[in-house]
Amino acid sequence: MVKIKPFCGIRPPKEYAAEVASRPYDVLNSEEAKAEATERSLLHIIKPEIDFTPIADEHSAEVYDKAVENFKAWKERGWLVQDNEEHYYIYAQTMNGRTQYGIAMCCHFEDYLSGAIKKHELTRPDKEEDRMIHVRNQKANIEPVFFTYPDNDEINAIVESVVAANEPDYDFTAEDGFGHHFWVIRDKALNDRITELFASVPALYVADGHHRTAAAARVGQECMQKNPSHTGEEEYCYFLAVTFPASQLRIIDYNRVVRDLNGLTKEELLAALEVSFEVEKKGSDIYTPSALHNFAMYIDGEWYSLTAKQGTYDDKDPIGVLDVTVLSNLVLDKILGISDLRTSKRIDFVGGIRGLGELKRRVDSGEMKVAFALYPVSMQQLIDIADTGNIMPPKTTWFEPKLRSGVVIHSFEK
Repeated sequence: MVKIKPFCGIRPPKEYAAEVASRPYDVLNSEEAKAEATERSLLHIIKPEIDFTPIADEHSAEVYDKAVENFKAWKERGWLVQDNEEHYYIYAQTMNGRTQYGIAMCCHFEDYLSGAIKKHELTRPDKEEDRMIHVRNQKANIEPVFFTYPDNDEINAIVESVVAANEPDYDFTAEDGFGHHFWVIRDKALNDRITELFASVPALYVADGHHRTAAAARVGQECMQKNPSHTGEEEYCYFLAVTFPASQLRIIDYNRVVRDLNGLTKEELLAALEVSFEVEKKGSDIYTPSALHNFAMYIDGEWYSLTAKQGTYDDKDPIGVLDVTVLSNLVLDKILGISDLRTSKRIDFVGGIRGLGELKRRVDSGEMKVAFALYPVSMQQLIDIADTGNIMPPKTTWFEPKLRSGVVIHSFEK
C-alpha cells in the first residue's frame, strides 16, 4: 500500500506555461539545451551550465549555485508561482492521436525504501549524487518522476470527470508535436478521495526517472536524520511524481547498433545466427519486428528477419523472456563478443522514437556495421520484473512522450 498527498504546486502562469515547460535534463546535452532555451525556459534551472560562456562543467559548484539563483529569480519574476492550497493535478499527454492521463502527486520516500515503490533498473551512484545535490540545494523536486500503477476504475472515473467538466489550465503543443494538457483538481472532496484510493493501491512502479527517485528518497532520509522531532509527515518526506494507469502507457522499442562484426564476415555472421534463429532476408525496405522473439537486422543495405528458435529462450523467466536478454545472450555476447553492455564502446543504443530509419542511417554512414531492432517490452513484462525484484538489462525501455519539466514543481522549503 502506498502513501501519497496533494501539494501546493509551484507552476507558471497560463501565458508562460508553454515557454517555461522544457524537456527533461537528461534528454539534452548542454549544447542542445543552450540552443533550445528561451528566456523563461526551465532549462536555465535544470541545466544552468548553459548560462555560462563557455558552457561550464555541469557538476561544478558554480553551476549548482546558479540553479538555486535561477529558481529564485523565476519565482521573483512571476514566471513560477506557488498555489495557495494543496491539490492533485491531472497531467495528460497526446502523441500520435493517443492521450494518456496521469496524476501529479507527492509520494513518500519510505515507500521507495520499503519496496512499495518498485524499480526495474539499477542506478549509478554518480548520477544519484548529482540529482541529490540539486534536490538538496533547491529544497524542491524541480522535475517529476514518471510512475505507473495498476488500473483503478474509480481513480480513472475521477480523472475523466474533472477533464470532462473543466477547461484545462494549460493546453499546448511542444515543438516536438506532442500535446500537453493540465488541470488543477480544486474540489477538496475529490482530492481527499484520491488520497484514500491510493492507500489501497498495492504498489507504484518507476517507469522513467530511477535516478531522480533514488535521489529524492535519499534527501528525504537526510532531512529525517537531521530532525530529532521527525514525524514522517514533513513535506521533505514527499517527492514529486506523475503517475499513470498502466493500461494507458506504451513502451517504445530500444534498439542496438554495433561498430564491427568481431572479425567475422557478413556470411560468417549469418551462418552463426542460423544456429539459434530462423533467418529470412527481407530486402532493402525497412523491416519492423512483428512479435516477441522476432528481431530485425540491418547490414550491408539489406534487412533480415531473425526469429529465435524454440528452446533458445525461457518465457517462464521474467528476465529470460525479454528480447534484450535473447539478443544479448545469443548474438551480442555469443557471436559478437560484447558481454558488458554498460561499458562496451562497440555498441550504442537508439530509442525507437527516432525510427528504424535511424538504424539504417548509422549503418549506411559507415559509423556502425550492423543494427538490431527489437519488439517493444510490454507494461506487463515491466511489472513482472519489478514484482519479482529483478532488474532489467541496460537500455530496455523507452517511454515517450517524456514529461515536460516545469509544468508543476514541489517545494519542501519551510
